[in-house]
Order: sequence, then C-alpha cells, then structure tokens
Amino acid sequence: MRAATEDRDGTADGDRRVYLVTGGGTGIGAATARLLAAAGHRVVVSGRRPEPLHLVAEETGALAVPSDIGDPAASAALVAAALEAYGRLDGLVLNAGIGRGGGVGEVALDDWDEVMRTNLTGPFHLLRAALPALLEARGAVVAVASVSALLSGVGSAAYTTSKAALLQLCRSLAVDYGPAGLRANTVCPSWVRTDMADRRMDRFAAEAGLPGGVAQAYEEVTRVSPAGRPGEPREVAEAIAWLLSPAASFVNGATLTVDGGVTSLDPGTLGFGFRLEPRAG
Repeated sequence: MRAATEDRDGTADGDRRVYLVTGGGTGIGAATARLLAAAGHRVVVSGRRPEPLHLVAEETGALAVPSDIGDPAASAALVAAALEAYGRLDGLVLNAGIGRGGGVGEVALDDWDEVMRTNLTGPFHLLRAALPALLEARGAVVAVASVSALLSGVGSAAYTTSKAALLQLCRSLAVDYGPAGLRANTVCPSWVRTDMADRRMDRFAAEAGLPGGVAQAYEEVTRVSPAGRPGEPREVAEAIAWLLSPAASFVNGATLTVDGGVTSLDPGTLGFGFRLEPRAG
C-alpha cells in the first residue's frame, strides 16, 4: 500500500478532500471556503455573482465557478467543472439562499417562486447532479437552513417554508443513501453577521427609527438570546467543517442549531426574566 505523502500545506494527500460550496462569495459560504482551504482541502466556490467569488478565490486558492443552480443544466455544468478540475467530489455545502417577506396573504407570487427556486429547487438540482460523485466518494452534504426551518417568524412564509423543506430534503438523502455511505446533515443558524443579514438590519433600523443603525438593530434582535449577540460566519463555518469531516462519521440526518441558544428559549417565560419595552414611534 502506498504511503501517504504530504502537500506543501502539510496536509496528507489521503486527507485532502474536494468540497463544493454554493453561495461561496460572501457570509457563511465564504467563511466555510476559507476554513476548508486553510485546512488544505480543495474548494470550489459558486454563486450567481462572479465578483465576490473571484475575490474569495484569490484569497484562498479556491476555484470560482459562477452558476445559477436553479437551472438543472447549470448545476450539471458546475459539478462537471469540479470533477474536471479535481477528479472527485467529497462534499457539498448547500449555502446559497435568499429571503422575501410577507405572510401567505401578502407575499408576491414571483417572490414565492424565486425563494423556492433558490433555496430548495436549486439544491435539489445540484444534489441530483452531484449524487454519483458523492456516492463514489462516500461523501457528505451539509445544508445551511435556519432556525426559521424550526420556528416561524412574522411575515416570512416563503423563507420559512423553503428552509423547512431543505431540512427534510437532507433527511431524505440520509435515509435513502446512508446505506451507500452518504451523510447529509443540516445546520440552522440564527442571526449571523452576513451581508444578507446586514441588509435586513439596515431596513429594520430605518423602520424602527433606531439611531444606532445596523449595530443597534442587531442588539435589538438578539436581546433575549442566551448568547446576547449575533453569530459570526466563522462560527457557523466551524460547525459545517466538522459535519463534513470524518470526525462526524456517525452523524447522519441530523439538525444542528448554531444559534446561540435561541431555540432553547421558551418565549412563554420571557415575561419572568426580561422587561421588553416598546421602541419610540
């Protein structure tokens, strides 16, 4: 048997894997790409916008492949590009996602369709394209859902539904393909400081008349969280990297909340321990 050698980064070639990260240009996806690349793995980052992908690629050595995975042909081409570059695919991080507001009676039909296409149908297309390579590698899938997959927020029918369905999509992978060696798990973050969350906080600050802007908005939305703060992209990336790794070899079909304790809190008890005051205006 050939002894393992080491690459220049010190990673033994037998431990160096190939990972594809969608939504890899910013936020949690970019943090995951940085973490995996720093560990010596080969990383492919994808998303709709080329510019941030190329910045991450320049920083980490990742391969940037712009793609809209809502198109099945584009998903197939993305997987083909990864296989052509590296000859294998060991893991897939389903991180790309968008949000649109509105309850069932208010959300625009076009917004509903766009959220479902991006957050659910796109991952489905990509999984179908990547499945043969992932099964060959006995690989792993990690989907980035949200605590909104478990708990519903106000005026977020499309987003919460898409994330709950994404969670179940990963569970179906674990059940159907676990016997063949594939693992599929989901992480559910709460508020994390990303570009997408910053934009929501900016709108919230304007709507609520918060003089402290985005920073104060984060303080407001995390006031009753046990952590008392939003998460950082790196903190979610650490959980993703662990789930992808052999260290999580017996973890399959799991849902890991990376939420600072938000989903452990019973809202019915808030009145005993917190005093919530209305904002001015």
